[in-house]
Amino acid sequence: RPPALLAETLLATLGGGADRYRLVCREIRMNTTDVFPLEGGCDCRYVRYRMNTAPLFVHCCHCRWCQRESGASFALNAMIEADRVEVLSGEPEIVHTPSESGAGQKIARCPECCIAVWSNYAGAGPLVKFVRVGTLDAPDHLPPDIHIFTASKQPWVVIPPGAHAVPEYYEREKYWPAESLARRAILLPKIEAYQMSLRRA
Repeated sequence: RPPALLAETLLATLGGGADRYRLVCREIRMNTTDVFPLEGGCDCRYVRYRMNTAPLFVHCCHCRWCQRESGASFALNAMIEADRVEVLSGEPEIVHTPSESGAGQKIARCPECCIAVWSNYAGAGPLVKFVRVGTLDAPDHLPPDIHIFTASKQPWVVIPPGAHAVPEYYEREKYWPAESLARRAILLPKIEAYQMSLRRA
């Protein structure tokens, strides 16, 4: 089914209980594996990028920092290895932004229209991008895998029954699919080397 139709079906299942919700989410993910690469970009189309594979995991973050940075009720970020995201045109401007952890984050924005297309957080640095799902041309393909920091979500935001949701953060091994955990295992030595380079600097 087309992604728009899948999204409509998902909305229609909100009263259908957890099992129905998970079934439709599973169908969206199965359809998603065949759609990559996906392209996206900013409003003015100066920055264009291509996500070459499915992401590791998709966060819907309800923390107050994401609410403030997005100017909305939450942020929807697709976590993916940086080398799987290809810049097609334009060069994003990197804006150093404070974060709740104190370590900060680097937000890649179009230098013309200032739309944020992805972030790099301190933990994995430049090795992992948190792509703003809404900047994809077809964001319907990437519903959230988990809602995080729901303790600070807006009270009128209703999380669908059956959706994975945690008050703050979560244990990766409990929620990530096996394929994503395997990809992270390959990435982990690079992340450790990056962290070591920072300590030496």
